[in-house]
Amino acid sequence: MHIFYTPYLKNSQDLFLSEDESKHCIRVLRLQTGDQISLVDGSGGFYQAEITDANPKKVHFEIVDSQQEFGKRNHYLHIAIAPTKNIERVEWFLEKATEIGIDEITPIICERSERKEVKFERLEKVITSAVKQSIKAYHPKLNSAIRLKELVESKSEGQRFIAHCLPETRQSLKDSLRVGEKYLVLIGPEGDFSNQEIDKALSASFIPISLGESRLRAETAALQACFEINYLNR
Repeated sequence: MHIFYTPYLKNSQDLFLSEDESKHCIRVLRLQTGDQISLVDGSGGFYQAEITDANPKKVHFEIVDSQQEFGKRNHYLHIAIAPTKNIERVEWFLEKATEIGIDEITPIICERSERKEVKFERLEKVITSAVKQSIKAYHPKLNSAIRLKELVESKSEGQRFIAHCLPETRQSLKDSLRVGEKYLVLIGPEGDFSNQEIDKALSASFIPISLGESRLRAETAALQACFEINYLNR
């Protein structure tokens, strides 16, 4: 099954693939006029289409079948993670979290952050590739990097969690999560959140959680939270 990403599909009368997708379709996959392809629009639409013009710069197609809210889940997951010094580890997290199921990702800058900037376009491409590979009709939203203080002070619906390593009272996700809601999970840098950052989050009604007894890398902790929340919502 050949999947192509077409985020502009619902608002377009002229149905075609982007130049990059067209090149991949014709030059790499060697598809021709009359061949069948599948499309996802990133907002829940999944389509079956037939190529009507196999132009390597602008492939045209016509839709033969469509489904809306394809693969829609009963919850909304937003994970805010401090980017690691090795950006490939963040890319790994984005790829795997997209495959498992995530709705929104925000890079956060903390007191102990190893990396203060991220290349938005590069990370967006990782997500898009994972969307197509895992046949997801919903494209996770990637936000620009923000300071932790700003995110903590912002308003958001649903349950809000902070995963940290201090030996204070923490809850397991299993014991604290309410099924079918919106969730925001904070994952800190390798050196963990500072005491002041944790106190700030707790005063803003974030629930302190543990992700197990093992000491996890930031990207592993984020993926663990992603998996657990999806599993508990099954």
